[in-house]
Amino acid sequence: MKLTQLRDLVAIVEHGSLRAAARHLGVDQPVLTRSVRALEKELGTPMFERTASGMTLTQAGQRFHLRASLIVNESRRAQDELAQILDEGGGSLTVALSIMPHAGLLPAALPRFRQRYPRVRLHLIEGLFPDIESRLRDGSIDFYMGAAPRIAPSSGLRVETLFRNTRAVVGRKGHPHAGAGSLHELVGAEWASTAIDHNASEDLAHLFARYQLDPPRVMLQAGSALSLLVALTQTDLLAMLPRQWADFPLTADTLQIIPVREELPAPDMVLIHRAGLPLTPAAEHMVDLLMRFAPQQAGPQQGLIAPSGDTALSR
Repeated sequence: MKLTQLRDLVAIVEHGSLRAAARHLGVDQPVLTRSVRALEKELGTPMFERTASGMTLTQAGQRFHLRASLIVNESRRAQDELAQILDEGGGSLTVALSIMPHAGLLPAALPRFRQRYPRVRLHLIEGLFPDIESRLRDGSIDFYMGAAPRIAPSSGLRVETLFRNTRAVVGRKGHPHAGAGSLHELVGAEWASTAIDHNASEDLAHLFARYQLDPPRVMLQAGSALSLLVALTQTDLLAMLPRQWADFPLTADTLQIIPVREELPAPDMVLIHRAGLPLTPAAEHMVDLLMRFAPQQAGPQQGLIAPSGDTALSR
């Protein structure tokens, strides 16, 4: 069994067809076909079902793909790490960030990272932990920094609580409720929400219940920061966002904080990556840069690192 065969199988799964995978790998399609057939012959079972719409993994192929992905991704990461240690600075880095690091930390960290590692191909994903967990486990994402999930991940992932955060009410410049000083004055407003996890509206309702208020009317759920930005700037919807949003340069002229007096806690910010394996130098540098621009109370909290899966996530 050759590493190139595993690479070819993973590429077909990721790109959905022989043709797309061959184009991505820069090889001829017949070469890829021979590689897969040789692998299937060695394993003694088909890895794919061939259909008119493409190639899908068999049951055996699904299980084998999980292992193959780990091998392929770790091989790539080992090459990247060596190049970065030798100061050649190549390779790639894939990072998943929730909305707070995107708006509050990345603008200052990114140019410094590019200055230190100009040859590293950086892939940024706007996402939340429940959606990217499988990619963390198979090694295709180096680390996640963002809102803590409600349910701690199972063993195999290392979770560090980085800092606690708060939220603010955000609306468009000139919003009819711009002068509100309390959540009580926003009871009749309509809201947009982003996914803290898969129960975003429930999370917002719990926050209102804390102040003996009826649940807010959530009229829009945005799956990305761009969707939320469009919704807030073009309507009278309000949103509760990490307080760092107030300093986000791209929205400074279009959005404003509505300064309600209530404390609006946010999920803790956490760092999640695979246990037992070090981050590459480029990944470590990116984490260090992001934390450099974190709130003043930032800093790893002792006792909140749980490589075995017994994760302590402080809310």
